[in-house]
Amino acid sequence: MRFSTSIFATAILAVTSFAHAGEAEVRAAIKVLNPSAVIDSVKATPVKGWMEATLGGQIIYFSEDGKYLLQGALVETATRRNLTEESQSVVRVAELAKIQKKDMIIFPANGTTKHVVKIFTDIDCGYCRKLHTEIKQYNDLGIEVQYLWFPRAGIPSESSRKAIAVFCAKDQRKAMTDAKNGADPGNATCVNPIEADYNMGQRMGINGTPALLLEDGTLMPGYMPAPQLLAELDKHAATTKKK
Repeated sequence: MRFSTSIFATAILAVTSFAHAGEAEVRAAIKVLNPSAVIDSVKATPVKGWMEATLGGQIIYFSEDGKYLLQGALVETATRRNLTEESQSVVRVAELAKIQKKDMIIFPANGTTKHVVKIFTDIDCGYCRKLHTEIKQYNDLGIEVQYLWFPRAGIPSESSRKAIAVFCAKDQRKAMTDAKNGADPGNATCVNPIEADYNMGQRMGINGTPALLLEDGTLMPGYMPAPQLLAELDKHAATTKKK
């Protein structure tokens, strides 16, 4: 969810009566900001006087009395840990657990599977198309690509129409490749995950494509050539193993 600056200002004035620190005050402040807000969790942060709230998958921060809020990354300077990203990763892992293989278009690794990457993609995204031109290289390097959908123009749109047609094609992988090469996939329809993927992407904090997601919730935004991606995945796997 997103808040406008004017809403912030109005809401801050409205919650000045919250005088005591704690979860109840923050939850009350959120409801003043947006009565229909979905509050996933409210918890303390390492910063005295500030709490972390997860709203529909999005992370924001409130003062304990509910009078002030902040949006942005909370970073521990000594270690350079992005605490916001760590919390967002927890949200992503929960969302990833809901995904079924039948709802993705999968390009499996050739030979041994070294890494699995889920990619939120958009048919009309230039870098998504560039990435897909190298799909065989990714697969040959042992990287399995599992496609999810994030039509940047929203739903409904031309991009979502194309996504639905590709997913509903008899040969999904061929239809994906053809569409990425500029062919119009037509208007086929069926029961599909396009809108669900798009909504999930928003809850995960996705705001552009291609967005690469690892099984631990790590987000790797943007296109990377196949050899570079393999190196990054190997490095991430080695780092994770040490923890």
